[in-house]
Amino acid sequence: MTFARDLMDRFAVSTWSLHRALGGTYLYKPGGTKTPARQPTYGEGSVELIDLPAQFAEHGIFRMEICSFHLPSRSAAYIGDLRKAFERAGVKIQTLLVEDGDISNPETAERDADWMAGWIEVAVTLGAENMRVIAGKEQPTDEALSRAETYLRQLSEQLASTGVRLVIENWFSLLPGPVEVNRVLDALDGKLGLNGDFGNWHGTGKYADLAKIMGRAELCHAKAHYSETGLDAEDYIRCVELSVAAGYKGPFTLIYDSSFHDNEWSGILEERDCIASVLSKAAAA
Repeated sequence: MTFARDLMDRFAVSTWSLHRALGGTYLYKPGGTKTPARQPTYGEGSVELIDLPAQFAEHGIFRMEICSFHLPSRSAAYIGDLRKAFERAGVKIQTLLVEDGDISNPETAERDADWMAGWIEVAVTLGAENMRVIAGKEQPTDEALSRAETYLRQLSEQLASTGVRLVIENWFSLLPGPVEVNRVLDALDGKLGLNGDFGNWHGTGKYADLAKIMGRAELCHAKAHYSETGLDAEDYIRCVELSVAAGYKGPFTLIYDSSFHDNEWSGILEERDCIASVLSKAAAA
């Protein structure tokens, strides 16, 4: 399909969607080394992170999310060079995704909240619009939820003067459904944003649950499911349609996580075109 230019700002791509092209990961974690060595987790790779902004622009994508484990360095020099690469390409850093930590666990919460706060300087220096953290991995007891809310409030206050928005998503055991997601958002009273995620909920209640949170979402990880026959378009379209019906107006971050297409960009652009068709149809209705 011919891609409509007026839809360009509705799409982003996470570096996770290009994890095979990147190949390596850097396992930053609480209590770990500040400069972890590169691990060839997904092979040797064919591209460096700093080269991705130009590649994004070539594909008509002008928003990007960076997984923390894809950063080869947190040094001021590297982060500065990376930001310049984004600026040259005209690509926005939508979100820095902080990929570890558990602030719902009584044994790790304080340490992990401090570790998460250590990413604030990186997010600010990059010029990221948002910083996503993990709300928690404990079972959603009142105690665990309250603990996570306390540290999320602390993190949001630390970010308050930076222009970077703190967000969470419907991910891991602490937030198994809309009741828990909405509780945490209500407790933070506007100081916390939501990144909805199509791929994190499953089962017969998936669509009803997503419909109950997508109206509050500011971002959305739009992960499609692939089988041996390709994209599950019925599921993907239904997720997008319910998001539109719920009032979601933010960008869709394309999450391609399949080996169906050898070239990850083929999957990413297939997802984009599928969503664009839904959005164009909704706009014409």
